[in-house]
Amino acid sequence: RLWSHDAFGEDLIINPRAGSIYYWDKTNGTSTRAVELSSLSGANLVPTRGLQVIVSDIDRHVIVLGADPISGSSRTGVVDPMLIAFSDQESATNWEPTATNTAGSLRLSSGSQIVGGLRSRQEILIWTDTSLYSMQFVGAPFTFGVNLINENVGLISPNAAINAPDGVYWMARDGFYIYSGSVKRLVCSVLNYVLDDFNS
Repeated sequence: RLWSHDAFGEDLIINPRAGSIYYWDKTNGTSTRAVELSSLSGANLVPTRGLQVIVSDIDRHVIVLGADPISGSSRTGVVDPMLIAFSDQESATNWEPTATNTAGSLRLSSGSQIVGGLRSRQEILIWTDTSLYSMQFVGAPFTFGVNLINENVGLISPNAAINAPDGVYWMARDGFYIYSGSVKRLVCSVLNYVLDDFNS
């Protein structure tokens, strides 16, 4: 399985791709296993499935890419591959969107599934199979804004992107790219060697 994890203070939010969301509390020590986030005291409409977890840097929202949507008074338990869900600020357990908190969700439109996300400078970059989005904290009443940066530059796999001092690099199905305010395709002398021998 492919796991993602991120720090929530000194604790961890953990997710096996398309599996449950887990919480590991450091105060309980390394001999104690992580538990499902939905089982914590005060948990409210916590996603039960997701493709990846990220904690936003400054505003500290827990974000689940490819979360299961809310249906009535519960979650469906089925991954929506284009849905982004986020918790209330400074809370890992409150996910019910109300007029008095900052929990909510967004759905992306370009592509068929979210492949991966990466926290970058003052934004979270999110790739679908076809496109690159920028997700930024905008405050009340919308909490987060999502902007389509570029199409036809999707991520080839969840771990195929990396932060570097001069930008974010990633591999798409047709080559290599860098994002440093705008998307640029990288000239690569071994591109044909890589792609011609690739079993997609």
